[in-house]
Amino acid sequence: EAGAVEPVCVRSGLYEVDVASAESYPVYWNQTEKIPVMRGQWFIDGTWQPLEEEESNLIEQEHLNRFKGQQLQESFDMEVSKPVDGKEAIHSLKLSRNHVDWHSVDEVYLYSDATTSKIARTVTQKLGFSKASSSGTRLHRGYVEEATLEDKPPQTSHIVFVVHGIGQKMDQGRIIKNTAMMRDTARKIEEKYFSNLATHVEFLPVEWRSKLTLDGDTVDSITPDKVRGLRDMLNSSAMDIMYYTSPLYRDELVKGLQQELNRLYTLFCSRNPEFEEKGGKVSIVSHSLGCVITYDIMTGWNPVRLYEQLLQNEEEELEDRWMSYEEQRLLEELYITKQRLREIEERLHGLKASTISKPPVLKFKVENFFCMGSPLAVFLALRGIRPGNSGSQDHILPRTICNRLLNIFHPTDPVAYRLEPLILKHYSNISPVQIHWYNTANPLPYEHMKPSFLNPTKEPTSVTDSESVSTVPSPTTSPVMVRRHYGESITNIGKASILGAASIGKGLGGMLFSRFGRSSTTTPQTLETGKEGAEGDDKKATTVGTPPFPHSSSGFLEPAVELEHRIDFELREGLVESRYWSAVTSHTAYWSSLDIALFLLTFMYKHDQEDTEKSSLDTI
Repeated sequence: EAGAVEPVCVRSGLYEVDVASAESYPVYWNQTEKIPVMRGQWFIDGTWQPLEEEESNLIEQEHLNRFKGQQLQESFDMEVSKPVDGKEAIHSLKLSRNHVDWHSVDEVYLYSDATTSKIARTVTQKLGFSKASSSGTRLHRGYVEEATLEDKPPQTSHIVFVVHGIGQKMDQGRIIKNTAMMRDTARKIEEKYFSNLATHVEFLPVEWRSKLTLDGDTVDSITPDKVRGLRDMLNSSAMDIMYYTSPLYRDELVKGLQQELNRLYTLFCSRNPEFEEKGGKVSIVSHSLGCVITYDIMTGWNPVRLYEQLLQNEEEELEDRWMSYEEQRLLEELYITKQRLREIEERLHGLKASTISKPPVLKFKVENFFCMGSPLAVFLALRGIRPGNSGSQDHILPRTICNRLLNIFHPTDPVAYRLEPLILKHYSNISPVQIHWYNTANPLPYEHMKPSFLNPTKEPTSVTDSESVSTVPSPTTSPVMVRRHYGESITNIGKASILGAASIGKGLGGMLFSRFGRSSTTTPQTLETGKEGAEGDDKKATTVGTPPFPHSSSGFLEPAVELEHRIDFELREGLVESRYWSAVTSHTAYWSSLDIALFLLTFMYKHDQEDTEKSSLDTI
């Protein structure tokens, strides 16, 4: 019968307690380590730490036998810290290493029976101090304060699935720890900035790697023994990328993540039935390779489709070149046969679709897709994605699939790449949006931040580069804008200070930072004519391979085509941060960042905040 006791939900429903076995376990993920749970009955004064359960049970039994039915004082809360002086113990209980004295029903003290404690107690009592005040530890029965219905956590309005990248095999359970760090930092930010909202964001780890079999131990068996530790580390981390690019194992990785996402969503909704009823939203935070797999699940991308497109292009190229009569006849036969094959396939798919309705890949609509330290842009570029001219996110991820795509990266993360230049090419010369520090007072909302130019100081890598950088622009033409290195920009500084910095820059490397941060070497004559040519420069600035677009007098960009929403968001570098050291650590530094926690919650609470502000305005 004890085993039939219903488990108790704790920690906002993330864990359950089995009262019979006195153990706690997580609801949404697996954990090998057992979490022991003890019932708190008697607590130490001041710290309110519970006594060991064995001792606590003996004290509780003795207490009930002796004092059951007696009335507690009304002023218990007020006099909880008053010492007992001059009162004799009315009851006592001997334990293995301690003894307990009752001076009244609610004045209970614990004393150690160790020799040193006995000596100290004897000395202090001879000096006139009471036994309780000199060496006793006061005990309290029950709780510090009684729980109320209002104490329950707020309703979860948004769940965030946190997807790991490579390396999970090497350190199993790492995503659970990383998600816990992200959850803890988000709680701090919620308390500080979003405490007025009655809703709550919950973070759930998605561990998709450990259940996969893949090649078994084949790769391990062909790994040489020398520097085995390093090889094992690479096999457990970088090998995941090779598995994903393998046509044999790619589907297994995709299905592993897809099934885990659907399992977690179904389980959460079964335990929180009001979540879907009240229009709860779902976002995904993916890291590293996890971004690519998540993207492919949402879009349904398949390498077979890409291969078919390549074959079709080859056929078109064949048709364009000169062919003999025999080749033409065979190609026509091939074309007719393929057409017939397609018709049969379509009819077969039509019959299947009419009998079996194919379930959606994911059981939920994704509100926000946050990529952290993501190589997604490289994968898309290698799949043939090229910049368009619409400025819409639909070019790489349709809004019908995911409402908002956001790409977060540290400026020195070697695995991360930008997505915006894949939509509009000239955004390669526009700086990513700088993520606000979490303690910034009254930060400008991200949607109001205007795009601004990058400030290139590209080192020449060849003779051609060297010549092009050292070319002196005339006052009426614009220098070619080259991409900058992250963290080396100067942003939106006044014209006078820029010209002043130019003379310093000349000594440091002959760089002239113009009004909008374009870099080129300069001569004394350029400084003389700088003021006259500045206005001309401003109007005629162009980028390589893109049409000219105007500038505003403030130094911000006013392009002919802008993105509907910014996608690339860059963390700010620390003032004393070593760039080389951060290149090693930055790829895994996202989880505990308060800046990122505030950034995520800002977008997830956006509609809730707007509704709150609207209702308050309506009230006024």
